[in-house]
Amino acid sequence: MSEASGLDQRIPALRAETPGCAHVTHFNHAGSSLPSRQVLDATIDHLRLEAEIGGYEAAARETQRTEAVYASIGRLLNAAPDEIALVENATRGWDMAAYAIPFQRGDRVLTTAAEYGSNVIAMLQIARRGVRIEVIPNDAHGQVDVQALRAMLDERVRAVFVTHMPTNGGLLQPAEAIGDAMRSHDALYLLDACQTAGQLPLDVERIGCDVLSATSRKYLRGPRGAGFLYVRRERTAELTPPLLDNHAATWVSPDRYEVRPDARRFENFENYVAGRLGLGVAVDQALELGLETIWSRIQRQAHQLRAALRSIPGVTVHDLGAVQGGIVTFTRDGFDPVTIQARLAEQRINVSVSDVASTRFDMESRHLDDLVRASVHYLTTDEEIARLCTSVATMSA
Repeated sequence: MSEASGLDQRIPALRAETPGCAHVTHFNHAGSSLPSRQVLDATIDHLRLEAEIGGYEAAARETQRTEAVYASIGRLLNAAPDEIALVENATRGWDMAAYAIPFQRGDRVLTTAAEYGSNVIAMLQIARRGVRIEVIPNDAHGQVDVQALRAMLDERVRAVFVTHMPTNGGLLQPAEAIGDAMRSHDALYLLDACQTAGQLPLDVERIGCDVLSATSRKYLRGPRGAGFLYVRRERTAELTPPLLDNHAATWVSPDRYEVRPDARRFENFENYVAGRLGLGVAVDQALELGLETIWSRIQRQAHQLRAALRSIPGVTVHDLGAVQGGIVTFTRDGFDPVTIQARLAEQRINVSVSDVASTRFDMESRHLDDLVRASVHYLTTDEEIARLCTSVATMSA
């Protein structure tokens, strides 16, 4: 039995261990996935412990389990535990790293046409320092043109910012090829893996990124309010976090402090311990299932959904990329995406809507205002795909 078919056999049990599967048909894993009962129990049990003995005391009791989360994420990324910071969410982790770069007037930042809105807002603020933001052209597949990137790299490029999979489609950027193009340059390579952590294998050594940010709540199926940041050990000292406290740094004399030498310089003292423990359980579950196996099933289910949607008259699937993942976006003639989302919600089918403000470079270039986003996971069944497509096909004005 292959690993993929082995996972197929486990789907009923995995769904039975996921309370949400009994209540909704969930196609919003790219927004916030459905956590397992084990993740739920780990999170709630710690909140209960805080209520019973006190927050500080509960954290002290669970120090060993909390420390194990760093090791689990290290295994997920092929990184060392001291290269991992636990943060509130992917955006906060990305911001802490991006704003920590010592930009100078005249520096250049290269980014992608499918970059996420929150990241671009940060870039535009950084640009006020006299930094130039430039978009790397796409190739014929609608993904980063690596040859164009090579031609744009010079000594003024201080950083390259890449969203691995955009919020508005299943396109997978060629992260390893981008890393190969940058190996002979000193520019920092930041990879936003918010949509890919838990969906597919991530090896920071193979990718070659210096920073990677991710969240708990999406494809890892962890709780909201938790995420993580990877910072390559050799580059950590170059990055001074924009915010420091007495966890990220130590006040060593009346007029001097020392910043931590490891990635935890990007953390703060007050944190969501229960969420971190839930994240650790979610990561361990993904590792146990195997990321290659997860990725294979997600791609298969997404391919099936795209094919089924394309067979519906009036439906257009808008996904780009030579390699596509679990995020499927579409429109239907005569219905705006917000209406489709509402109609499906009435049937307890969860989808979301991506609007132009989330990926303005890309969507304006394609003359799109908004899209329905239906994201699958390994939990997604053939029956759920059929139910969604039947609902879209039979929707009446």
